[in-house]
Amino acid sequence: METLKLDIVTPEGKIFSNDVKSVTLPGSEGEFGVLPGHVGIVTTLRAGVVEVQRLDDKKEMVAINWGYVRVDEQSVDVLVDGAVDINGSNESEIARAISDAKKLLEESTDNKIALSMVVSHIENNAKSIL
Repeated sequence: METLKLDIVTPEGKIFSNDVKSVTLPGSEGEFGVLPGHVGIVTTLRAGVVEVQRLDDKKEMVAINWGYVRVDEQSVDVLVDGAVDINGSNESEIARAISDAKKLLEESTDNKIALSMVVSHIENNAKSIL
């Protein structure tokens, strides 16, 4: 099986580094997916959610405020100003992560419609994490 090496880095350090099946990113021109063998690009990212399809077919989400991504055939390097890994082993940890993600996103945009769409997306997909 072909995989991608995904790294998500903030000024505080790496928050995600692993091989994955695919990743969906909130590009400044719209959301886009990356699979192994993707053509190389460098682009900007807007506030939103990075969705990761892990090798065990579970999904993982990382909320970001803004940043850049470099994609090549075998790797995806995401450099962001701020990020929150929406992860946890129980509902209370996930609820705390969602709250932290909301705060990060509220600080990054004045667009209330876009913010509510991203938060709704996080809340609806958080169920698949447990």
